[in-house]
Amino acid sequence: MSINGDDGKFERGLWQSAEKLRGPVEAAEYKHIVLGLLFLKYMSDAFERRQAELEELTRDPDSVYYCDGDEEEREFILNDKDSYYAENVFYVPEEARWEHLQANATDPEIGVMVDDAMRAVEDENTQLEGMLAKQYSRIPQDTLEGLLNEFANLDLGGDQDMADQDRDVFGRVYEYFIKEFARKEGHRGGEFYTPKHVVELLVEILEPYEGRIFDPFCGSGGMFVQSHNFLQRHNGDAGQLSLYGQEINEATWRICKMNLYLRGIEGRIELGDSIRDDKFSRLHADTVITNPPFNMSEWGKDTVADDDPRFEYGMPPSNNANFAFIQHMLYHLEEDGMAGTVMANGSMSVQGTEGEIREKIIEDDLLDAVVSLPGELFYTTSIPVCLWILSKGKGEDGDEYRARSDETLFIDASDMYESVDRTQNVLKEEHISKVAETVRAYRGEDAGDEYEDKTGFCSVATTDDIADNGYMITPGRYVGIRREEDNGVPFEVKMEELSAELREQFQRSNTLQEEIETNLEELGF
Repeated sequence: MSINGDDGKFERGLWQSAEKLRGPVEAAEYKHIVLGLLFLKYMSDAFERRQAELEELTRDPDSVYYCDGDEEEREFILNDKDSYYAENVFYVPEEARWEHLQANATDPEIGVMVDDAMRAVEDENTQLEGMLAKQYSRIPQDTLEGLLNEFANLDLGGDQDMADQDRDVFGRVYEYFIKEFARKEGHRGGEFYTPKHVVELLVEILEPYEGRIFDPFCGSGGMFVQSHNFLQRHNGDAGQLSLYGQEINEATWRICKMNLYLRGIEGRIELGDSIRDDKFSRLHADTVITNPPFNMSEWGKDTVADDDPRFEYGMPPSNNANFAFIQHMLYHLEEDGMAGTVMANGSMSVQGTEGEIREKIIEDDLLDAVVSLPGELFYTTSIPVCLWILSKGKGEDGDEYRARSDETLFIDASDMYESVDRTQNVLKEEHISKVAETVRAYRGEDAGDEYEDKTGFCSVATTDDIADNGYMITPGRYVGIRREEDNGVPFEVKMEELSAELREQFQRSNTLQEEIETNLEELGF
């Protein structure tokens, strides 16, 4: 099934079909039902393709799998798990294969059969233990039948002869479904999904070519997927990356693990609360990239020791976790590491204890760049957000970047977006490129253009400049107001037009005032 160049129509059509089949099932539960079935279909297709390949190889004299007519040896190879693991394919037992389940889709017990299929796959592949959804017996039979038939024609196995875009059809479908479920669920969905275009911008700024990447609030794993995609676009070596993540929600943790598995991305993803139960307490990463929950209250201050080394710059208030998360990231950075995070705009100007923490971080020369983003980027909140880029190596970035001691780049990208609908904006490729290239120019990368301030868009400020602004870091304070583009009208003409408009406004105001006074007199006031 070729879907190249369809601009997302394939995913949208599939989503609409799946939604029609939902019936009385709650969106939160349906999410795991659908994503679990998609993952099973992917595993089944990949297994059958690999099995067919092995069948040919066992008959090929030039292959290491050649059996020379020995049917017992051939049968052993076709059922040997290592023959599949060698190509990053999971072993799927017969009772869990899609063809078997679809053939029994009309059976009233199909839900039980799917649950058993999920258990059988986990039993055969210990790395999947506890990861697959098993609540299908609670789903109406007609809903499951519809989904089994709807997904039947999907070829998700990843044929190596396909074009790259077709080969990652499952990745596309899976990511699209995660996004749409986030939109459907509202705030609960937003806890684990960051729009792809926002993640792409963060990754382009941080440029994770190698080393340890850590996401302490990793959700469905989008930061890791886009980091991997970045490497592929730049012909990097994925073997040079080590991925670490932590996620508090068990269902989302499963989705993240599956999201990585389906792309052949290896990483250590732990389940737990990053603040209360840091699974990577000794990890110092080269890159930290994350989108923590915005303005989270009850983050666990009462569980944190007063001398917790993560909170070097001060203990954040109990009702907002923003600066707990920022300090958590800094603690996990290598001495020359760089971090990027999405934050609510309030983090740039809030006063009190949080303002004092922000001041100390700035005075310690850790703030590398701040980017204000447009509103309405997230499906589940209209809260305006920004990007904090933090670096521990501003003064000694060596050959890769220039030294940037006591400097911070401010970018106002709040008007760079395309509206999808009344409540949704997106960053387009040209927006992402403009911001990322500006950051690269500021850092003095050899391949980039020479940096220059642009009124209304970007400006470099010193630590003293920031101190003069009360350590508030809203980009608008530093970049200034962008002039309107010259439309060719002479200055004198523009001034006369403005003066005439002002005179007219004054006349209207005076006339209105006279009418009010007349009416008051008539009423006896």
